[in-house]
This record gives sequence, structure tokens and C-alpha cells, in this order.
Amino acid sequence: MSGTTTAAVGLRRRAAGAGANRWVVLLVLCVSLLLVAVDATVLHVAVPAVTEDIRPGAIELLWIVDTYPLVCAALLILFGTLGDRVGRRRILLLGYALFGVASALAAFAPDAQVLIVARALLGVGGAMIMPATLSILRQVFPDRRERALAIGIWSAVAAVGAAVGPLLGGFLLEHFWWGSVFLVNIPLMLVSLPVGWLLLPESKGDGKGPWDVVGALMAAVGLFGVVLGVKRLGGGEDMTGPFTVLPLLVGAVLLALFVRRQRRRAYPLVDLTMFARPAFSTSVGCIVLAMLALVGLELIAAQYLQLVLGLSPLQTGLRLLPLTVAAMAAGLFGARMLRRFGPRRMVAFGFCLTAGAVVLLTAMGREDNAALMLSGFVLLGFGLETTLFGAYESMLSEAPQEQAGGAAAIGETSYQLGAGIGIALLGSVMNAAYTPGLSSVPGVPASASAAAGHSLGEAYLVAGRLGGEAGAALRSAARDCFVHGLHVTLLVSAGLLLLGAVMALRLPRVMHCEPEGGKVEVPAPREVAESRVSA
Repeated sequence: MSGTTTAAVGLRRRAAGAGANRWVVLLVLCVSLLLVAVDATVLHVAVPAVTEDIRPGAIELLWIVDTYPLVCAALLILFGTLGDRVGRRRILLLGYALFGVASALAAFAPDAQVLIVARALLGVGGAMIMPATLSILRQVFPDRRERALAIGIWSAVAAVGAAVGPLLGGFLLEHFWWGSVFLVNIPLMLVSLPVGWLLLPESKGDGKGPWDVVGALMAAVGLFGVVLGVKRLGGGEDMTGPFTVLPLLVGAVLLALFVRRQRRRAYPLVDLTMFARPAFSTSVGCIVLAMLALVGLELIAAQYLQLVLGLSPLQTGLRLLPLTVAAMAAGLFGARMLRRFGPRRMVAFGFCLTAGAVVLLTAMGREDNAALMLSGFVLLGFGLETTLFGAYESMLSEAPQEQAGGAAAIGETSYQLGAGIGIALLGSVMNAAYTPGLSSVPGVPASASAAAGHSLGEAYLVAGRLGGEAGAALRSAARDCFVHGLHVTLLVSAGLLLLGAVMALRLPRVMHCEPEGGKVEVPAPREVAESRVSA
């Protein structure tokens, strides 16, 4: 009898996620997030090696790179809400297993088709892992002050993962074959599965009503279409082409029908009334705007460093590293800033600081200015992470606990959509400012000027074929036009960031730390210190 009682007490403790083990749980969740974040970028440096080995076609290579983020973004809401229904820990552990199997399949893929399938399975696994980490974190940290610190650590790990991916991939490619960038996931997953099974708490929503399978599929297909269309726009595809318009149109219609279906159901898959809360809807909008600015600027900055300044990929990565370090610092100090300044001032300050950094970077020209870029990237990383931290924390705290998985999925989906829209929008602004300046370069044929207007990289290729004075003139003009386009794009980004600062004024002024549901007491600082000492 005593053994049964002891086991029941242990299960209750694990289900509640209470005690000192919550920090161990955070460690396990951060390792999970690190794997997913690294895998999103680790393949970028391996593309030349993959191309040389399995020789994919142009379309196949595009799908090898894009399948993972496409599938992951499309399935976030499906698996986030399924975790609320059947158990977030269960979905997370299944995601671990699938991620490991898909990594092995990708590492030893004999051709492009198998690699595309493996990348799609990795996307499924990532969609199972990402919302589960945030929703479990919401469960095991009922005290908002501690949860803010946990989210700060979580977001810092995400920043590390995005930066480590290309560096880890480059190191592995220097010593092993391209499949090693996937194979490294397997031992980590073999450790994460048993550790997660033993330590992670199980939690789920109230379980009322049936799970809306049709609604989940509508959301998945709709998001896939929208993200695919946005990615094609960001890749410079014809915005009137059927393979761009059709996915966008079908996706938008399905998402509209999904919203209508959820409003009519007694037990909706996603409680859309959360968007009626100003803090929740504003936080989601801030995440979209912040990612819209970040991803587009990173892409253009990487092109500027390599094509205008002539830096190598490794030198480019090192120049962008201060941005990541500053983002990590903002994540670690975010909880303290949130308690002191509150969500409204913190997120608005983050947007304004980022806008100031962007305006500062407009001083970049054709010549290298390392000090200027260091200052700009540090301010940019700190400001954007401050914004994202405050928005994520406010969104997650505003959502009901039983809807934690759905709320986390909405946040991650907003992150992915913001990134895709940012590439499309800022890329279009860049092209609109870059192309006209190449229409009449002295001594350059009209056909060559038109081809050079597609991108700076293509302009260099055309200039190389022309040679002589005409080639040199085209190369110089293209570089000047790119710098001009960069300045215009930065100013547009600054305007969007200031719009985000205005939007952030709808967030709460102070950080409320009342007990949730009247069941969880927020301990006094002395009690917290004593509990940590005893632990």
C-alpha cells in the first residue's frame, strides 16, 4: 500500500512539474530546441557538397532546402493542439523519435528524392517538438517571474542554434561527408528520449469535446500553401505565376474557412477568442513584425558582406556573430528588464533600439567599416531579441493554460510567417531600388543590363563575360546600385520597426504575477532562496 501511495505522489509531482526538477526540465527542453534550430540552418553550407554528390536538379535542390521549414510551419498548429489533447510530453517524445529516424535517413540518402522525403520527416518532427517545448515550459513554471527567466534562457538557446548551424556544418564538412550534418542529431536524440521520458512532466488541456481532425488538416494545408507562396515571392519568382498565386489563393481560402469553422464549433481546435485579448493579439503582431525585419536584413547583410566587401563565407559568419551574442545577452537579461519596465515599455524599447540600429547601418558604403557594423549588429541583435522575448512572454502568459500548445503553435507560426514575408517584402524593396540604376550603363548592351538587374551576383557574372571597360563599368554600377538598394531597404525596415513600437503600446504596462487559477502561490524571495538552498 505504501509503495502504491509513494508512486502516486511521484506521478503527481511529475505531472505538476514542481520543485527543483523544473530547471532540469528546462535544460531538456532547451536541448530539444537547440537541435531543431540548428537543423534549420545547418544544411545551408552543405548545399554545394550535396549538389556535387547526388546531383539534384534545380527544382529538387530547392525542395531539399525548403521542405523542412515548409512542412514544419504547416504542421505547428496541428501538433500544438494535438499535444493539448493527447499530452504534450507524448507528442514531444514522438517528435524526438521521428527526428532521429529522419536524421539517419537524410544522412545516408542515396538520391535527391530520398533526401527530400527525409527533410519532410524532419519537418514533421520539428513541428512536434517546437510548440511542445514552450507549452511544457508554460506548465512547469506557473510563477510568471520564473517563467520569464525560463523563456529568456529558451530564446537565448534559439539564437545560439541559429548561429551554430552554419558553423557546425562547416566544421563537419571539413572533416566528414555532407551526411554528417544530419548524423550528429542521432546520439543527441538517443539521450533525449530516455531523459525526456523520465524527467519531463505530462500535461494536457481539459479534453472537452472531440479533436477537430478536419480543422487541423485545413490549417495544415492552408499554412503550407501560404508559406509556399510567400517563399516563392521571396525567391524572386513571378508574383503572377500560377505556382505562386495558386498556393497563396488556396492557402488563404482554407485558412479563412478554418477561422469560420473554429468560430462555429462548441469546442474549437484553437480558441480564437484569445485574439480578442489585446495583449495576445498584439504580441503575435509584434513577433511577425520583428521577424519580418530580422530575416530580410540578415539575408541582405550576408549578400553585402560577401558580394560588395568581398568577404569569405566564414568571415561573413564571424561578422554576423556579434548579432547572435547580443541576442543571447538580451534573452538572459530579459526577465529582469520585463520585471522592471513591463511588457509595453520593454517591447517598444526593443523596436526603437532596433530601428536606431538599422538607421545607423545606412552609413555602410562600398568600403569596409568594421566598427560601424559591429555597433550596428550588436544593437540590432539586442533590440530584436528584447522585442521577441517580451512578445513571446506576454503571449504565452496571456493564453489559458489548457490552450498552451495551441498558443505556442500560433507564436511559432507567426515567427515562420514573419520570416517568409520579410524575405519577400524586403527582397522586393531591394530589387525595386537596385534594378533601375542598371538600365543605362555606358557601353553595356541593353540585354546585359537587363540580366544584371536580376541580382548583384548575376551582375558580376555578366560583367565577367563582357570583360574590358564595359565589364568594369557594369560591375562598379551594380555595386553602387546594391548599396543604394541596401540603404532604401534599411529605411523601410526602420519604418516597419517604428510601426511595431506603436503597436506595442497596446501591451500591458506592468508585468502581472498573480497566481494562476488561484491554485499556485507565488513564493516570497526569501522562500525561493531557502528552497534553492535545500535543493
